Amino acid sequence: MATAGSVERLAELLAAEQERLTAEWVERALPALQGRVSAPEVGQELRELYAAVLGALRGGSLDHRAEQYTEVRGLLVELSRNRARQGFTPTETALGIFLFKEIVQPELSGSRADMAVFLDLSRLVDGLGLFTVEAHATTREAIITAQAEQLLELSTPVVKVWDGVIAVPLVGTLDSARTQVVMEKLLQALIDHNSTQAIIDITGVSAVDTQVAQHLLKTVVAARLMGAECTISGIRPQIAQTIVGLGIEFGDIVTKSSLADALAHALRRIKADHEADEADGSIVPGGLL
Repeated sequence: MATAGSVERLAELLAAEQERLTAEWVERALPALQGRVSAPEVGQELRELYAAVLGALRGGSLDHRAEQYTEVRGLLVELSRNRARQGFTPTETALGIFLFKEIVQPELSGSRADMAVFLDLSRLVDGLGLFTVEAHATTREAIITAQAEQLLELSTPVVKVWDGVIAVPLVGTLDSARTQVVMEKLLQALIDHNSTQAIIDITGVSAVDTQVAQHLLKTVVAARLMGAECTISGIRPQIAQTIVGLGIEFGDIVTKSSLADALAHALRRIKADHEADEADGSIVPGGLL
């Protein structure tokens, strides 16, 4: 348990040597950052952190979880976010915080009282260091999740290949998360491009199993509910054999061996629909009635 004497002693020491100790902290922290963070930026971060710790000590606490350390924790979260985005590990980030003990320790004497003060300081800095590791890990997870979502978006492009025709060329593995993205982007593209024909090309899909087939069927059904017809292309011989072996039924869904065949089919359907509309008087050449 930290004593009032430790709090007062540390607050007095840090206040009296604030400029010198802060400068030393910055100087010792810079080499580990390998020039990836500028000296002015590190100086600002650590000066603000030093001042916040001093303020918390003046508030009478050595417990990093106490209300007095709210500002300190906020600064550590921001520092951890910056280091995570800059590519530093949690250990590299926390070591910069642990240096605080090393710059303060020489200022304490070898007396029994100062040894107790240093132990209290060590517990405080250890707590702040562990908090930094947790904040860094949380930020890193958020960054990884965001990057995965961005890659998912990039890996499922929806392109307009002709008036009234859009295509989704799929590459790699098709799972539940990716299928949801495909479905959402496909349905939105049908609206954006006023399309009635959609092609899902699986030429680049590594394997088709029961789960993948179910995902494809759900996407086709969703498109039909939007008034569009879906064609699945890229059915290679190996995939066709696998589908038959699994007993998967595509029903009345149109399938083609290549994207070119699927596009030709879609254009024929658009032409047929157009001719049917002309025949029943829905449209006339040159414009709408």
